[in-house]
Amino acid sequence: MYQDFFAFSEPPFSIVPNSRHLFLSQRHKEAIQHLEAGLGEGGGFALLTGEVGTGKTTVAKVMLANLGGSTQAGLILNPTFSNLELLEAICDEFSVEYAENSTLKQLNQAIYKFLIGNHANGVQTLLVIDEAQHLAADVLEQLRLLTNLETDTQKLLKVLLIGQPELQEKLKMPQLRQLAQRITGRYHLLPLTTSESVKYILFRLEKSGGQRDLFPLNGLKYIANQTQGIPRLINLVCDSALRAAYQAGIKQPNRMLIQNACHEVMQFQTSYSNQRIEKTSHNGWPIAFSLCLGIAVSVALYSGLASKAKEVVAAQVNMKSSVESKAPAELIEQEIFSPELKQKILQSNSLEQSIGELYKVWGYQSSVLDRLCENETNSSRLFHCEKQQGSWQDLLTLNLPVVVHLDIDLQKRYAVLNQIDNTLVELLIDNKRVRFDRKWLEAIWTGEYHYIWQPGFYQMLKKGMSGDPVSQLDVRLSTLMQEPANDTSLFDERLERKVKLFQRWQGMDVDGIAGQRTLKTLALLTQENAPTLHQPSSHIKAYSQPATERVEGAK
Repeated sequence: MYQDFFAFSEPPFSIVPNSRHLFLSQRHKEAIQHLEAGLGEGGGFALLTGEVGTGKTTVAKVMLANLGGSTQAGLILNPTFSNLELLEAICDEFSVEYAENSTLKQLNQAIYKFLIGNHANGVQTLLVIDEAQHLAADVLEQLRLLTNLETDTQKLLKVLLIGQPELQEKLKMPQLRQLAQRITGRYHLLPLTTSESVKYILFRLEKSGGQRDLFPLNGLKYIANQTQGIPRLINLVCDSALRAAYQAGIKQPNRMLIQNACHEVMQFQTSYSNQRIEKTSHNGWPIAFSLCLGIAVSVALYSGLASKAKEVVAAQVNMKSSVESKAPAELIEQEIFSPELKQKILQSNSLEQSIGELYKVWGYQSSVLDRLCENETNSSRLFHCEKQQGSWQDLLTLNLPVVVHLDIDLQKRYAVLNQIDNTLVELLIDNKRVRFDRKWLEAIWTGEYHYIWQPGFYQMLKKGMSGDPVSQLDVRLSTLMQEPANDTSLFDERLERKVKLFQRWQGMDVDGIAGQRTLKTLALLTQENAPTLHQPSSHIKAYSQPATERVEGAK
């Protein structure tokens, strides 16, 4: 649409892979080196993980393009296979013939014969599986069994698994410990740095015949910051900004167009909790208002629907009635960041103690493991504890009390951020509730925080599965989206449709599989008895009863 207007020879920011636009950052090069070393002599498995859009598939394609004639590679995309289907897909990818309705044993024998033939001809076989986080544990184990085929010096089949961060968590499952031990090369691909993001945009402009100064320098850095260095998001933002400039007849996207483009793209990226929305006074108020309104509507919607699901969805937390050390009762209010207040915060130097206070806000007596924020893989613990880096808008969107990391005179301190509004914050420090102007907290907050939430689901759910977790998934989705609940505990086409609708609503990749990100987002939207962070200013000022009474009253 704008290609001729800006004199581009081809679209510069298409999200369709283009070898001419291949940009390898230092991290991409490091990933290739690590993985090639891991798949070297004696290696069987290599693992590449990273968030959506960081360029994992790009790394894989570069590796495949650089393979010599002594390696035959196969690439499987978006796998959601059973054991049998996986072996059939491998046969199809390598053109291995097999009879219709072959058994697992027959398919294994066909693949083994193919691998032996390649080895006899001096050819190494490499299988690359993208989006491997979708593979069930039993399918991954079947894959491991294939790599048992080996000579005295090397594996007949080498495998590169590519997936999102939840793949790392899946490989910690007890039944996959043998596979995890065979991974000889690992790399987690991080987003681009600010300088790399700027170089990435300039590189794509130049490769498309555009002017390197098309975007102002401060606009390039703003895009890098807002997208957190995710290449796919950078493409979407730049494309949106150029479309807006074209429609306005402007030859260079200005600051306002770039800001609007960032907001247009990033407002739907709920999976990226590290997104940052620039604070503005006049131009920014419509964005802030719309976001807060969206939060309020979501809370109101769920509040009205929660009673319908109460009889079907069991409460995830049984709040303990005997909490030995209650939440603080004494209230201290400050209009300025006084020396007394500073001294009070300086005394709060234990992260574990603050996390324990956060559990008390939920009405729960925490254990040592809880306070250490250690999450056991595949555990059915009542709470999940996480550390994040974010902005004030992230906290408002999360709408849960958090432990904030503070920096006072280069000393790291911690406190529970219990309530927040446009002007006031309330911290829980040393058995006291301390309220003061929000701007003073902004000056000492590092952007890091811990929060806890009720997971509700403990495994990936997909079509064909059945049982109570599937029923609970259907009830939560049906209640949240005001759809009729299914009359079966089977993950069928109807439930798959609901999952896809939910993923579209939340701006996720739409695959119909309830993976870690989908289940977490659903749990955060539907968890019961959760304390809230965002309160109207008048409510905070008028409130005077101890925090413990508020927690007990919520039970």
